[in-house]
Amino acid sequence: MLLTLDHDLDVLPDAGRRITVSELAYHVSDLAARLAVAGVRAGEHVVVYKRPNFDSWILGTAVARLGAVPVMLSPALDAPTVAALMRRLGRPHLLTDEAKQALLAGEDLDGLAASVITVASLGELEGSPGVPVVFTGLDEPAMITHTSGTTGLPKLVVHTARTMRTRLRPQLFMLGVMPRRETVAISIPFVHSRLFAAMALVLFKGMPTLLVNNHDPEAVATFFLKNRPGLIEALPNSFLAWEGLVNDPRRPFASVKYFSSTFDAIHPRTVRRLLDASGRRAPQFFQIYGQSEVGPAVGRPYYRRHARDMDGRCVGFALPGSAKVRVTSPNGRQVTPDNPGFIEVRWDGIAKTYHGEQDRYDENVHQGWWRTGDIGYRTKAGCLHMLDREIDTIPGIGSSLEIEDTVLDRLDELVELAIVQGPGNKPVPITCTRNDEPVDPHRWQQATHDYPQLTAPVHIPLAQLPRTATLKTRRVELTRILHDKLQEQP
Repeated sequence: MLLTLDHDLDVLPDAGRRITVSELAYHVSDLAARLAVAGVRAGEHVVVYKRPNFDSWILGTAVARLGAVPVMLSPALDAPTVAALMRRLGRPHLLTDEAKQALLAGEDLDGLAASVITVASLGELEGSPGVPVVFTGLDEPAMITHTSGTTGLPKLVVHTARTMRTRLRPQLFMLGVMPRRETVAISIPFVHSRLFAAMALVLFKGMPTLLVNNHDPEAVATFFLKNRPGLIEALPNSFLAWEGLVNDPRRPFASVKYFSSTFDAIHPRTVRRLLDASGRRAPQFFQIYGQSEVGPAVGRPYYRRHARDMDGRCVGFALPGSAKVRVTSPNGRQVTPDNPGFIEVRWDGIAKTYHGEQDRYDENVHQGWWRTGDIGYRTKAGCLHMLDREIDTIPGIGSSLEIEDTVLDRLDELVELAIVQGPGNKPVPITCTRNDEPVDPHRWQQATHDYPQLTAPVHIPLAQLPRTATLKTRRVELTRILHDKLQEQP
């Protein structure tokens, strides 16, 4: 098995871009030894906060090898947010690079961190004596990640060995039905809990793996053409950004048999285009619904023949070996598309707690069921339909996401559409286009004629769209930007 990277490792600049499993194991052991000399001990928290690079996963794994708890923070977080999370942790070690250290210069690092360990200082510790592996209990904290922060300061999600292992069950089943071993391309944040699950799967199955850091479409096309993945896992908005590649005469997706996506809703248009771009027989697009706290909850495959009539709100069915899912009524009446309920999940893959915020964690637990914060319903066939985040619901709109799917299908120039609540609780469409020019008013009117409740669209450049580390639109922040924008108008 070989790991192939499209980038160099910051902390191991001489490791190269093609790494075997035995070399990877050596690097983890070597970095664990260096971290031990730097002062990291079992049971301590170590914040990993550096620029995007696969070495974040390697460093997090090295921290765990020492019996310490890696706290994986997105490089997209700003300095005040990182400082606030570090205060919640109570003087952890900070493992960072020089650029992020400079970004945090305005914060009280001496008061926030027990020590600051940089990529450069680790480089000076090469050749440190080896240290033994420290095993922790199945139900002890094994890793901490954070929520997306779409509604404010992120929460710190505590994962254990048991919860992380449990989440592999349905995914191992799905990999088990693949008739041949495929080369896997992974394009998800290197600090996300999903990457740790994905790496566990590919290492266990011995699947050659491509690790993508440069998400520019042309760079992705070049990387895929050279290495020919058979399975791609990426963020929904990464797939959306790569839609233009389906018309590339070089056919960078021709080798792909399986596409997989989680984290957020994906638009049917994107699914159809990617499946059409595959040169493999009966390609599949597998959509998984879940969240950081619960892992994969439900999922479903789409084939070319299904994708023509795909309902983007149908996020899937219970997976073998996976969670139990229910939808509870908010008012005692039967849950229907017109009276959606709260989506709740129950299994032993749910994260243990929010570090330092047990009360906020407990607010989501109802008779042992975890409330996801999404609303939806189930069809008679058992398919879970997710309509909206509860916090994003708008009076008079059945599902903002459903309208967004439909309008995106009708307007090819749109690369993103978000419907948010404006003044007077009116639904305001926020549009982003390929050329950063507003949508032609006549085309907009034709595309939205059956949604008279929508106001006139507000256009913003895609680069100004507030997003999380996993490229989800931060709708609360977008609503604030909208109100500021409207106030500026005469």
